[in-house]
Amino acid sequence: MLLSSYNSVFVAFSLIVAILASYTALNMASRVSGSTGKASALWLIGGSFAMGFGIWSMHFIGMLAFNLPISLGYDVPLTLLSLLIAIASSAFALWLVCQKDLPWARLVLGGLLMGTGIAAMHYTGMAAMLMTPSVIYIPWIFVLSFVIAVLASVAALWIAFRLRRDSTRATYARIGASLVMGCAIVGMHYTGMAAAQFPDGSFCGAANNGIDTKWLALLVIVVSLAVFAIALIVSMLDVRTNLLAISLDQANSELVQLALHDNLTKLPNRVLLNDRLEQAIQKSTREKRHFAVLFLDLDGFKAINDVYGHHVGDLLLIDVSRRILDTKRCEDTGARLGGDEFVLLIDPGEPEDTAALAQRLIESIGSPFSIARNSLHVSASIGIALFPNDGLTAHELMVNADAAMYHAKELGRNGYCFFESTMNTNAHQQMQLQQDLRQALDRGEFLLHYQPKMLAPNGPMIGVEALLRWQSPELGLVPPDRFLPLAERTGLIIPIGNWVINEACRQMREWHDEGHQDWSIAVNLSTVQLGHASLVNVVRTALARHSLDARHLILEVTESTAMRDAEASLEILERLSELGLSISIDDFGTGYSSLLYLKRLPANELKIDRGFVTELVQGNDDAAIVSAIIALGKTLGLKIVAEGVETVEQQELLTRLGCNTLQGYLLGIPLPAELLLKSLTATAISESTLTD
Repeated sequence: MLLSSYNSVFVAFSLIVAILASYTALNMASRVSGSTGKASALWLIGGSFAMGFGIWSMHFIGMLAFNLPISLGYDVPLTLLSLLIAIASSAFALWLVCQKDLPWARLVLGGLLMGTGIAAMHYTGMAAMLMTPSVIYIPWIFVLSFVIAVLASVAALWIAFRLRRDSTRATYARIGASLVMGCAIVGMHYTGMAAAQFPDGSFCGAANNGIDTKWLALLVIVVSLAVFAIALIVSMLDVRTNLLAISLDQANSELVQLALHDNLTKLPNRVLLNDRLEQAIQKSTREKRHFAVLFLDLDGFKAINDVYGHHVGDLLLIDVSRRILDTKRCEDTGARLGGDEFVLLIDPGEPEDTAALAQRLIESIGSPFSIARNSLHVSASIGIALFPNDGLTAHELMVNADAAMYHAKELGRNGYCFFESTMNTNAHQQMQLQQDLRQALDRGEFLLHYQPKMLAPNGPMIGVEALLRWQSPELGLVPPDRFLPLAERTGLIIPIGNWVINEACRQMREWHDEGHQDWSIAVNLSTVQLGHASLVNVVRTALARHSLDARHLILEVTESTAMRDAEASLEILERLSELGLSISIDDFGTGYSSLLYLKRLPANELKIDRGFVTELVQGNDDAAIVSAIIALGKTLGLKIVAEGVETVEQQELLTRLGCNTLQGYLLGIPLPAELLLKSLTATAISESTLTD
C-alpha cells in the first residue's frame, strides 16, 4: 500500500473552515426561522449555498492536506457533483430545523438522511481522483465514518433547532456549539480518509486532465472565505435591520400610545373614545341592545388646583383615574377628555346596572385622597345617556350625557342624572350663557350696586356692601344667582372677582374724595377666589392703584367657604389681614364651623344670616339663636352685622339684642352709586323736614 501523510497546516485550516461552516449553518437557521414568505425562501437558498459550500470546502481542504507519493488531481464533474450534494444536504437540514417542532422520530430520520448526504459528498469527492486501481476501504472504519456522519448530523440538527432564535445567550451558545459541530465534521472526514487504502502502483487518472491541487487549494480557500464573510456580513446586517425594525415598531407603538391615550393618566383619550363609541354604536345597532355613556366631572377640583398647585392637581387626577379603573368592569372603557372630565362607555348598559355603577363611582371618588401629605376631598357629578334612546351618534350621546352631568351639578352635585329631553334645551342655554359671560367682562357689561349698612338702629350709614350685577344687552339685568354659579364652575369668577375688587376700591376712593371719608365698602369672596394664589396681590394692587386705606375695605367670606379647607383659608386670610383690611364672616350660623378655627380666624366682624332674621320675633327659636351668636361674637371681640332687616320689629329687636350694624330693604335697597347718593340726600331732606 502507498504510504500517506498529512500537511498539519491544511489540517488545522480544515478544522477552522469546519467551525466557520458550523457557525454559518447555525446563524442561517436563525435567519430562516425568523423570516416569513419570500424572505424566508431567500435565506434558505443563500444559507444552503453558504453552509453546503462550507462543508464541501472543509472536505477538499482536508484532501489537500492528504499527501501520496504520486501526483493527484480531481475530476471536474464529480467535484461539482460533490458540491451539489453538500448544498442539497444543507438545504434539507435548514428546512428541517425551521419547522415549528422537531419530534425525535423526525430528528433521527433527518440525521440519517443528512449524514448519508455528507458521507455521499465525501466519498464522491474521493471518487473524483479517478484512482487506478480503485481505492480500497477498510469496512469497519468505512461504516464508522458513516455512523459518525449520522450522529454528527443528528447533533447538528438538534443544536440548530434549539439555537435558531436570536438572543445574546443564544449567540454565545452558538459559538460553543460551532466548535463541537466543527470537530464532529472533521472527525468524520479524517475517519473516512483513514478507511481508504491505496495499492502499490496506483495512479490518479485526474492528475493530468482534472483540476490541479494547487489551483483547487487557491480556489477553495479564497471562495470559502469569501462565502463565509459574505454570509456572516449579510447575517449581521440582517440582525441590525431586524433590531432597527424592532426599534421602529416600538417607537411606532409608543407614538400610537401617545396619540390614543392621555399622557397624564394613561387612560384612552378623546380620539380612542370616539372610535370605541362608533364600534359600540355599530355593535348595538346590529344586536339591537343598549349601551351607556357616563360623563363624569369632578366637583371642587379647580379650588384644589389653585390652592395646592398643578402638581398636586395632576396627582389627584391620576388617583381619580385609578379609582375609576378599579370601579369599572373589565369590558368597559374609561377615558379622560381633559381637565377633570372623564367618560365611561358601559357596554351593555342597562339602566339599573348603569345606575349602580354610577353610584359606586360617586362613593369611590368621594372618599378622601391622601396626596403630598394633604387630605383632599372632591366629589363627582355624573350624567348618563343611553343608546339608542338618548342619541344615535357619538356626538349626540356625548352632548346629552354632558347636559345630564350639568343637571346633576345643579341638583347639588355629588350625584348622577339620566338624560331627559328637557335638559338639552337647558344645556344649550347654559352654553350660550357661558359664552356671553366670557365676553361680558371685555364688553363692560358688569356693574356694582351698593346696599347701605346702617349703624343700629337708624343710622347714619357707615358703609355699603358691593353687589355684582350683569346688564346683558340680550338678556337684560341677569340676577346673580343665575350667572355666579356658572362663573364659579368655569373659573370665570377669578377675573370677574378681580374686577369687583378693583371697581369697589375705585368707587370708594371717589366717595372719599367727595367727603365721605368714614365710609367702608364690603366685597364678597367666593370659594374659588379665596383659594386662588393671586388674591392677596390683587387686593394689594387695587388698594395701591386707588390710594385707598386698607381699613376702608371689608372682605366678606361665608362661614362654609372659610371652613372648607380651614388651614389654607386661615393662611390666606391672615395675609389679607396683614394688609390692614377687615374680614367679615358672612352667613354665620348656617355652616359647620369649629369654634377652635373661628377663634383663630383674623375676623373683625360676624354677619348674621338673613335666614335667622326673616322669621325673627320675640321669644322664638331664631331670637335665641341670634342672641347666642351676638354673645359669642362680642366674647370674641367682633362687631355684629345683621342682614335681611325688612321690618321695624326686626330692627328694634336686633338693636335690643346688641347688633352694631343693620342691613336690609327696610334701611336701603341696593342701588347704583349715583342713585345711592341721591337716595341718601332725599332721606336726609325728608328727616330734616320732619324735624322742623
